[in-house]
Amino acid sequence: MTKTISDPIQLIYAGGTFGSYGKPLASLSADVFLPVLQKLLSDQESATHLSKISWLNNSLIKDSSQLTPNDFVHFYQLILAAYEQGHRQFVLITGTDTLSYLGAFLAEAFAGSDICIVLTGSMRPLLDAEQLHTYCVDAHSDAWDNLNEALRLAGAGESGVKIHFGGEAWPAQTVQKIHSHDLMAFTGHSRAAYPANSYIKNLPDTRRQHWLDDQQKVLGEIQERAQSVRVQAIYCLPNDAETINHQLQAVLSQPPSGIILLGFGAGNVPYSKTLADTLDLAYKKGHMVIGASQCPFGGVSDNYAAGSWQYEHHVIAGGRLTIPAIYARLLWLLLRYDSPARRKQRWLNNVSQTDITIKKR
Repeated sequence: MTKTISDPIQLIYAGGTFGSYGKPLASLSADVFLPVLQKLLSDQESATHLSKISWLNNSLIKDSSQLTPNDFVHFYQLILAAYEQGHRQFVLITGTDTLSYLGAFLAEAFAGSDICIVLTGSMRPLLDAEQLHTYCVDAHSDAWDNLNEALRLAGAGESGVKIHFGGEAWPAQTVQKIHSHDLMAFTGHSRAAYPANSYIKNLPDTRRQHWLDDQQKVLGEIQERAQSVRVQAIYCLPNDAETINHQLQAVLSQPPSGIILLGFGAGNVPYSKTLADTLDLAYKKGHMVIGASQCPFGGVSDNYAAGSWQYEHHVIAGGRLTIPAIYARLLWLLLRYDSPARRKQRWLNNVSQTDITIKKR
């Protein structure tokens, strides 16, 4: 039977600054932190959502800077199993270092469903580390507000994967961290394309079951590929093109992977005949090379000859996608599909005008 938005929100605690405590700060284990958090929620008169919260057991508690593709698949599988049981609304508390990456990955993985996932975290711990003999909320922390707003957003039940932070919410694929310690550490935008526009407001039970069946068919393969999958990044610096060429050649002996080529400005990359040949060879070996910009906003274009040459050598334009969104899409395609041709086809089929600024040739 289809669940409704009156059903409990599944709250997932995955570690990070939010649940850190003590001196030096370290993430509390779930068996210590969750009872404290539950009591704090119940003590708040404003926590009218208390009866709608359930705690989804999660065994993976770690600093988000340590997350790997295998860990991303863990959260996908955890939420997928709960979604299969009929739950639709989730709040995931995680660390800020890879929050945008994990959010974008879950958005890719659950595209086409009617699930509602909200990710949040904090720049300061929820609990006051100066109070070592009792657990109490730090009045100067952003954690409590971020959690309550994420719960309210999830309670509305709107389909899709979002990130809520610092009083704002955005589709997960548009979000990036722009400050290392300010409370307003993230930004995003609402002009999201795929996968945000693929979520279904009201998904009939039959279609939901078909979606779930499709996911279950490949779950074992996804878990297996997660053990060895790699997404590489090559960051252009003011060096000659041979420096980039040597970096690219170093990954060509490895199994087909995703490679993010981070160019200057609108995606400009130093040219050499050798580098162009290596890009052709990368394509032949099954690697997916995505052209991206080091700039946080604007993405890539082919207005400059200094950047347009690479697209003649099988580089795929990342358009206006953020680096976390490019990583997430590459990772999901590498996990989900078994051949370079299918991965490239899916990337190109999923691109829309809000993703890309490269003109068709």
